Amino acid sequence: MTGLLLDIVIMIAFIVYGIALWQGKGASLLSGYNTMPIEKKMRINERALCKFMAKIMFALSFCVGLFAVSELLEEDVYFIVGLALFIVVLVFTLIYVNTGNRFKK
Repeated sequence: MTGLLLDIVIMIAFIVYGIALWQGKGASLLSGYNTMPIEKKMRINERALCKFMAKIMFALSFCVGLFAVSELLEEDVYFIVGLALFIVVLVFTLIYVNTGNRFKK
């Protein structure tokens, strides 16, 4: 039961942060963007970066939702699928953000 509550709290936190990013707020909480010098920040399209990261947060919240379903139904298959999707989303994000100049102005 504790695992289910923890999964739901994490999922809600991811959704709330995703909504904040979707509105263009919260970029200062993105660690790579936050630590950039001001000159580099001026060359980044902050709105596009926030929209993309919001989509990623929604995808990750779906994966955590699968963790919660796994706890609720006591079926490991949902956890395995959720974990696999979680890893795929993270790897995709790292590759997508770091290749090409997608968020440059």
